[in-house]
Amino acid sequence: MVQFVTTPTLRKLALLAMLVLAGSSLSADWPRFHGPRGDNVSRECGLLRAWPANGPRLLWTAKGIGAGFSSVSLSDGRIYTSGNLRGKTAVTALDLEGKILWQVPGGEAWTAAYVGTRGTPTVDGGRVYHESPLGQVVCLDAKTGRQVWGLNILAEFEAPNITWGLSESLLVDGERLICCPGGEHASLVALNKNDVELVWASKSNGDLAGYATPNVIEYRGLRIILAMNQKGLIGVGAETGELLFRHAHETRYDANAVTPLFHDGCVFITSGYRSGSEMLRLVVNGKKASLQKLWESKDLDNSHGGVVLVDGCLYGAAHQAKNTRKTPWVCLDWKTGQTKYAAKGVGTGSLTCADGMLYMLGERGRVGLIKAGPAAHSIVSSFQLPKMGEGPVWAHPVICDGRLYIRHGDVLYAYDVRGQ
Repeated sequence: MVQFVTTPTLRKLALLAMLVLAGSSLSADWPRFHGPRGDNVSRECGLLRAWPANGPRLLWTAKGIGAGFSSVSLSDGRIYTSGNLRGKTAVTALDLEGKILWQVPGGEAWTAAYVGTRGTPTVDGGRVYHESPLGQVVCLDAKTGRQVWGLNILAEFEAPNITWGLSESLLVDGERLICCPGGEHASLVALNKNDVELVWASKSNGDLAGYATPNVIEYRGLRIILAMNQKGLIGVGAETGELLFRHAHETRYDANAVTPLFHDGCVFITSGYRSGSEMLRLVVNGKKASLQKLWESKDLDNSHGGVVLVDGCLYGAAHQAKNTRKTPWVCLDWKTGQTKYAAKGVGTGSLTCADGMLYMLGERGRVGLIKAGPAAHSIVSSFQLPKMGEGPVWAHPVICDGRLYIRHGDVLYAYDVRGQ
């Protein structure tokens, strides 16, 4: 008989292995739009610092996810996204090899301007939550796709839809699911994520919804949900739904589509059509909160590609600001708003960040790798996506577990970006 003997050294090694495995399993989750913290910055490291001439190795290509601009979320070894299929908004689950496991309808399809889905599924507690452009919110079993409940928030709260359809990715805050119907009755609502009962509805001044995904932050003991509606930024008490502040930030077509960024007691907002960016100091006094403007910049008017904060600098693509066609990628200093550079890069688009590198995705399918830093915008490596999808490349890229996921229309690509 073989006997297994443990020693203090072996026990330490076993504990270390368990910690490494636990860390890797945590890093392999990207359960919602812009990741677990909502900042679109991956904590992974050890990734490639440069790519081969034709780009990193393409692991697989998945087709049949439907038309749309939704990004992907990942949890428990599965990938989730959404798209238009057979006249419906469909939520799709795939395994890590790109095989479709299930596809279920989540309301009628958006077939007006820019056909397809917008919001990315949110995964929490073994369930998947998704909102269609027409306001249908569904809760699905993550393993089987079985619908647990469904509710149309536009119908429930008697709110008109917006020009290009609701585009938020749903926010889970503890036991609450946060949605933004807008309109006369409720700017934001909190639903019980388990049984869809209403927890609270924040008062509204009549502004319709924006296109941005909300985020929840905590500062000086006060938890606040930050959201962009059609006319600006609002802050709502996460526990009560009380409207704490409203800051006007208007843009053409009411297109506020970028999630507010919070850091070091300040909130950054930006929108396209030359409306530009603003930095606002958050002032908290007990259960009350207000905002003070610190600076503004017209150099960065990000439309919907998103902005990331890395080591005190903001990075994103301008939309219609001065010289945008020639130099769309802008770096701003977080504290002062000073423009550090403006560069052409891969052309206007979206981005994500991991391991100190910016992964930039041009809306025409050019992908670039850039070292984050205010000195210069130097492309280390780049490649062109295969010409398989249709329409502009607007879905935000994702880095998760050593892979780069890029969605273009009906097609999802998975690239290996792990360091050798």
